[in-house]
Amino acid sequence: MKIAPSLLAADFGKFQQEAARAERAGGDWLHLDIMDGHFVPNISFGPDVVKALRPKNKMFFDVHLMCLRPEILIEPFAKAGGEQIIIHAELDQKVNDLIWQIRNLNLKVGLAVNPPTSIAAAEPYLDKIDLLLVMTVNPGFGGQSFMGECLPKVQQAWEWRRQRGLGYRIEVDGGVDLAAAAECAHAGADTFVSGTGLFGKRNMKQAVTRMRATVEKNRKRN
Repeated sequence: MKIAPSLLAADFGKFQQEAARAERAGGDWLHLDIMDGHFVPNISFGPDVVKALRPKNKMFFDVHLMCLRPEILIEPFAKAGGEQIIIHAELDQKVNDLIWQIRNLNLKVGLAVNPPTSIAAAEPYLDKIDLLLVMTVNPGFGGQSFMGECLPKVQQAWEWRRQRGLGYRIEVDGGVDLAAAAECAHAGADTFVSGTGLFGKRNMKQAVTRMRATVEKNRKRN
């Protein structure tokens, strides 16, 4: 089980301190939501922010490109210190080339599916990815409520993984508080992105500890 605090919910004026807080709190991964104002109606931050954080933080950097043209951003984020790049299944014909581009940089590959998109869109790529991200809100803004109707996608992702003997992780992102984390773990998720559910807590270490205990207690077993 991996707990991944999302920097999107941090104080944008204190990125260095906030990333350090997530590390001290016991987070496994730092989830970095990159928005371009085109694929989603918002803009977040670019490679230079990630480059500034990398030397002072030992967490695994999970870079989620919510971008219309990720092909121009993959290499800059790789050079900045990203260790896994997540692209979107909604990019259709681009997906195979993007996966190849990420692999060619020796990074881990993630594929995300938005709430309106069928999980079937990810099926052709399951043997080519390290992580499947099921979005549990419509991407673009933090602080949204968890969409429980996405849980069957998590269940399907888990079934495919079991049936085919694959090793990809199943990540969830969007409105993941303790209750949602329990539901997602029960459905088969093993990687939990949480923004306001963690950064929004004064005692972040306690919040991470509670979430870890919750998902361990509820995790789906083979």
